Amino acid sequence: MQGVAWSDPRAPRFETSMKDGIHPKYFECTVTCGCGNSFQTRATVKELKIEVCSVCHPFYTGKQRFVDSAGRVDKFIKKYAKAEKAKS
Repeated sequence: MQGVAWSDPRAPRFETSMKDGIHPKYFECTVTCGCGNSFQTRATVKELKIEVCSVCHPFYTGKQRFVDSAGRVDKFIKKYAKAEKAKS
């Protein structure tokens, strides 16, 4: 059909549908954050556990928070405190 715009009602309409059996099933999903916040969404799994969400993420809250894993932050601070003493 030459010269017919796609928005034209005379343009041919194609029946498009999703193929059966190749798309994942979606469930109502409960997302639970490490800070205790939880919310509902849809996903391919029924439950998600996350470490950081929009309630506790520093970008949204404006507060910086260290996630200390096995005392690594303390170890870092002690290591560089010794280095500062050695410099002076």
